[in-house]
Amino acid sequence: QVKLVESGGGSVQAGGSLRLSCAGSGFSYSSKCMGWFRQAPGKEREGVTIIDFGGGGKYYADSVKGRFTISQDNARDTVYLQMNSLKPEDTAMYYCAAVSPCARLGTPPRDYEYNHWGQGTQVAVSS
Repeated sequence: QVKLVESGGGSVQAGGSLRLSCAGSGFSYSSKCMGWFRQAPGKEREGVTIIDFGGGGKYYADSVKGRFTISQDNARDTVYLQMNSLKPEDTAMYYCAAVSPCARLGTPPRDYEYNHWGQGTQVAVSS
């Protein structure tokens, strides 16, 4: 059974940085896409960044390009999200998501394409 465990959320002032981690376990296939969605109060969940473990392709939402960086540790089925230059509009619950096997990296990613989810970690950015 696949399990995703997030860590690293918290509160920070605008312009600050946070690093999220998502440790996966129980995957049956090496092929997988993993990454992050977020949902702010009153808004729909949106794909933030996804990485394809097989091909190395990455997706970033336009709103985070140049500020957020996703990376992977294949040996540990873990992804990291380095978030720099945080803005108040980045405030949301961040969810780690994965699909395995991953036929293609959808751009933008749709939450219904992902069948494994973490419990979420809160990120709050104050102005």
